[in-house]
Amino acid sequence: METPLTLATFADQVGTRFRIESLDDVALELIEAQPLGGASSQAPTQREPFALVFRGPSSPCLAQGTCRLAHETIGTNDIFLVPIGPDDAGMRYEAVFN
Repeated sequence: METPLTLATFADQVGTRFRIESLDDVALELIEAQPLGGASSQAPTQREPFALVFRGPSSPCLAQGTCRLAHETIGTNDIFLVPIGPDDAGMRYEAVFN
């Protein structure tokens, strides 16, 4: 059984790069890992909701969908990414876990 991905899994990895397995030369930098607000009504066995924001190059802009991301510490995981717009350094993508 896989270890569930939690905010704690990613919090120490802010500032590190995740390689997109289907695009050899493209990597995303994790720039934010934040809990999602609201009162917790989660059962003790459920993870708390959280969101990640990644930054990638301006081109190519990835379409919304699932990407296989590889990281030297976390390993390889399929993560659903949504483009949320550019900033001065590239295109930003969000992944929400609930």
